Amino acid sequence: MELFNVVDIDEALKVVLDNNKISLEYEEIDILNSLDRVLYDDIISPFNVPDFRRSTVDGYAVRFKDTIGACESIPAMLNLKGEVVMGTPVDGYIKEGECMYVPTGGMLPNDSNAVVMIEYTEKLDDNTILINSPVSFLENVVEIGEDVKKDEVILKKGSRLRPFEIGVMSSLGIKKVKVFKKAVVGIISTGNEVLNINEKLTLGKIYDINSYLLMSLVKRDMAEAKSYGIVKDDYEILKSTLNKALNECDIVLISGGSSVGKKDETFKVLNSFDDLGVLIHGIAIKPGKPTLIARCKGKMVFGLPGHPLACNVVYIGLVKKYIQSLLSYYEKEFPISCTFGLNYHKAKGREEYLPVNIIDKNGELIAYPVFTKSGLITGFSKAEGYIIIPKNEEGLRENQRVYVYRL
Repeated sequence: MELFNVVDIDEALKVVLDNNKISLEYEEIDILNSLDRVLYDDIISPFNVPDFRRSTVDGYAVRFKDTIGACESIPAMLNLKGEVVMGTPVDGYIKEGECMYVPTGGMLPNDSNAVVMIEYTEKLDDNTILINSPVSFLENVVEIGEDVKKDEVILKKGSRLRPFEIGVMSSLGIKKVKVFKKAVVGIISTGNEVLNINEKLTLGKIYDINSYLLMSLVKRDMAEAKSYGIVKDDYEILKSTLNKALNECDIVLISGGSSVGKKDETFKVLNSFDDLGVLIHGIAIKPGKPTLIARCKGKMVFGLPGHPLACNVVYIGLVKKYIQSLLSYYEKEFPISCTFGLNYHKAKGREEYLPVNIIDKNGELIAYPVFTKSGLITGFSKAEGYIIIPKNEEGLRENQRVYVYRL
């Protein structure tokens, strides 16, 4: 197959999604084990929350009309009928001119429709309460179903479960929940110069960086990482390793071997399988241009640049979004608005991911670039975030407003 023309990253993602053939099944797990998992189905409330009217303050349940015109100089005098015990149903009701003590969260007696805070009351004697301030209808009251209504979709499919969502499910009596199974992402590192971290470093060799980088990124993004070690620049070994990974994983990432060269066998291996083979070779992004995307045996394979910074950029811009699409999860990003600290030039034609740090100068946030090369891992490790510069822009101006995405 001939090399494809370089495409925009948005177009590359569209190609990936259009050619995707896999879907993730679900598993049912205890809600205590569901943190950071993604919902497979909507969660529908089986009942109202609360399922009784309750007070939001410590005070006295009243008929609001009995408090009209009440003030410190002319308080309303109400007969105290008793008190509400937390967790106990209230069978009684209050008549005109009566009140009942109710704690925060307690059930309101029948016919009451407001609660006067205890701070605005005085106890004249054991049977009489003075009300020093009026209340309006349903003041300090939570109505039935005001928080959650029966049959309401309370959590939607594709929601990432945080502690708050787990708390909501527990309030509905839900013990187990259906979540998407984690996508299994196979990671293959290639190159004759790459060493396992347990080997002795010799001149001309480098330790494997990208396997650890990618495995950490994959785990952070709610997927399961499976390493297939380091593969030398050998066609048969790479094909055998990739075939094994395709049989065991949902996605495969190959680090290195994406550029054109005599010893880069990845391109030929990807086209050797009985499927579409290479779909894209080259993305208009900096760093990360020499990226391969293929479909082999019905699975998407990403040939990522060997340079760590470029590998990271392509993962953030493409692989991460593909993993999220399989989970029906779309992360909301809220970039930080900053002023750019200097003039920065870039060539047109490629979208650039620029690592930056943020400095607070008298309350104004200023972003400064972290100058590095794509072959250096410290580009992002020294940065607090990154700026995306559109492909048709020639750079950034000093004092220009920019948006920084957190790493």
